[in-house]
Amino acid sequence: MGKLSYGYRKLTAKDPDKPACAACDITHGGLHLDETAQWKAAKAEVVKSGAVKDVKQFHRDELDGETKGFVQSQGLQFPMVLAKDEGSGLRSVMSSEELAAFKGDPQSFMQKLRQKLEGGTSGV
Repeated sequence: MGKLSYGYRKLTAKDPDKPACAACDITHGGLHLDETAQWKAAKAEVVKSGAVKDVKQFHRDELDGETKGFVQSQGLQFPMVLAKDEGSGLRSVMSSEELAAFKGDPQSFMQKLRQKLEGGTSGV
């Protein structure tokens, strides 16, 4: 049902600066069911660079209790990027507005992610 809802929102969105799901545009290139080759390459590159240990994507209905509680307590809007730092827990890294600015470009997204996380050992 989530994909149908997303597809409808994607097809009827009037404002290109407010996509139906900016994260889906980056990871799946819009309405595709599989991750794009560019996204897979960008994930592998950012992990290889050492900026993060791992990159994981979750739909809102797949969040564990800790993550769900953090999102609610911080009043965050979906989609967003969170980092889990060793010792200090979760933190917000990018908002839905920031994700929309990448206009579906995984390389630009990963470049900005590396800048934000530089020097850390975060799992995203």
